[in-house]
Amino acid sequence: MVIGSPGAGKSTLAIELARLTGLPLVHLDQLYWKPGWVESTKAEFGDRVDAAVTEPRWIIDGNYGSTMVQRLRRADTIIHLDLPAWQCILRAMRRIWGSHGTVRPDMAPGCPEHFDLTFIAYIARFPFTGRRRIEESLQHYPGRRIYLRRTADVRRLLEDIAKSAPPPAAHLCNPGDRHTAPS
Repeated sequence: MVIGSPGAGKSTLAIELARLTGLPLVHLDQLYWKPGWVESTKAEFGDRVDAAVTEPRWIIDGNYGSTMVQRLRRADTIIHLDLPAWQCILRAMRRIWGSHGTVRPDMAPGCPEHFDLTFIAYIARFPFTGRRRIEESLQHYPGRRIYLRRTADVRRLLEDIAKSAPPPAAHLCNPGDRHTAPS
């Protein structure tokens, strides 16, 4: 699981991890949002997440506290991007500016990038609210936790995985594996 503040680079990291490891990639934003930025019901979203985590192998990026427990039950590793709020805001603004009006590859169809001041304020508050909720959720998690607090930490992790991972073609996929990473 790749978790952390919006704008921290969860989707970008997850895409790169999937490329390096050959593991199937699931973006929670694609499971949650319907076209036109319509939210799924809790039951719809929970069912979609259940279907994703019952697969034998996966990388899932996103927070969505309502499904944290069901993902934690199946995850063997948590990668927590814990970058400073100012950096997350800057990255989110850059993403909005660069993708405004288009749908990002990690987002659900029909949900074009747009500026939302409430979302920027949420990122600013995340170290005081979201981080605490994540830490509470992880309190009894028995698996491996990796905390990345700087961009250099992210680069180092990816370099280490690239050195140790077999080429993605060497990973065997089950016929039912879902691949949502862009080609």
